[in-house]
Amino acid sequence: MITNLHENDQIVNYFSSLQILDLASNSFSGHIPQGWFNELKSMMVNENDVGQQVVGHTMNISQGFYRDTVTITFKGSDIIFTKILTTFKAIDFSNNSFDGPIPKSVGRLISLHGLNMSYNNFTEQIPPNLGNLTRLESLDLSWNHLSGEIPQELTSLTALAWLNLSYNNLNGRIPQGNQFLSFPNSSFEGNPGLCGSQVSKQCDSPGSTSQRASDHPESNSLWKDRTDAILLFTFVGLGFGVGFALAIMFLHFYHVSGWNRKCFCVDM
Repeated sequence: MITNLHENDQIVNYFSSLQILDLASNSFSGHIPQGWFNELKSMMVNENDVGQQVVGHTMNISQGFYRDTVTITFKGSDIIFTKILTTFKAIDFSNNSFDGPIPKSVGRLISLHGLNMSYNNFTEQIPPNLGNLTRLESLDLSWNHLSGEIPQELTSLTALAWLNLSYNNLNGRIPQGNQFLSFPNSSFEGNPGLCGSQVSKQCDSPGSTSQRASDHPESNSLWKDRTDAILLFTFVGLGFGVGFALAIMFLHFYHVSGWNRKCFCVDM
């Protein structure tokens, strides 16, 4: 049983014409080597350039498909393919124990239609170059440990019909362009740090007082100095006022006492 792709990274060299790579629900673990996907040549070309480069048991080139049976998770559902279009490309690594970052070389597979890496232990950020996969229709990265913001580049995936980024450690504002406006809350749930209209959670305004204070500590210090000065003058003013009032009271008391003494002398 193969459990580590590091020990078998040469195997992929024999599958340059591979169109569907399904390793789902196995016991694979560890990091995927960064360049592991570089040999999947058939997934790196435009569909118009594929020609007759196909693999399969029984081929029917004239009708544009080959006969084989494979089950993959595509757009959130398990689909059994019995006739696979020669232009259809998909990768399913779900339900394993892969960890580490998602290799950036995935972003070179520009003719990919489906990518499922859910239910693993992938970490770090979503590679921004996944935005190069403009033919991608289904992307599932749910139930991992991915962190950081969702790359704005993913809004370039205008063919994307299914997105699942739920139950990760993502944060920040959810991109608002193109397809992202149509994805439901379920695509992002389980990421308490995310905000935006899709999750009905308002994002903090970039111009808020707290944000300005954290972004400009010198302004915060200046505000503190001004506050201290205002308090100082306030206390000085209060002290002067209290002192003045005491002086008036003393003079009044002295004046009244002196008058009483004068009156006492006259009565004698």
